[in-house]
Amino acid sequence: MNLRLPMFLISCFTFSNALAAACDVYTHSQSDQVPVVEQHTCYTYEGVPSDAIDWSCSNENKDMTNTKKTKIAQCAGDYTASCKATLTQEALANPHATAKVPGHAGAMLPSNAGVVTYHYAAQDLKQAKIDCEKDGGQWTWQSAQ
Repeated sequence: MNLRLPMFLISCFTFSNALAAACDVYTHSQSDQVPVVEQHTCYTYEGVPSDAIDWSCSNENKDMTNTKKTKIAQCAGDYTASCKATLTQEALANPHATAKVPGHAGAMLPSNAGVVTYHYAAQDLKQAKIDCEKDGGQWTWQSAQ
């Protein structure tokens, strides 16, 4: 049996996943009763290995929102705003969990570990800004607001 083709396909898949250092996220509500702050975001981690994003970019979701996550090489540059925050152990599984207890360094993460979330489309970017800053993040508008 010729193993070249299966090995080639496996190596292509492995290589393409190795390049995936960002997570593109599309979210919409499953109910009109559940508001959605974010509709399209992309996030990336800084100061940690690129495969650290694997767990948080899985499509497991138990919220009242329908979320599709896709690992990509990098986030697109045409974002409206961004939130840069300290990466915590919890944020490795949940990119919204960026708050850090003052004086607590967190377990086994480099001091320069961070998460950057890029916002492309949202019903309420002002609320996303409030959430970012409340959790200790730094909000930046890309265009005039």
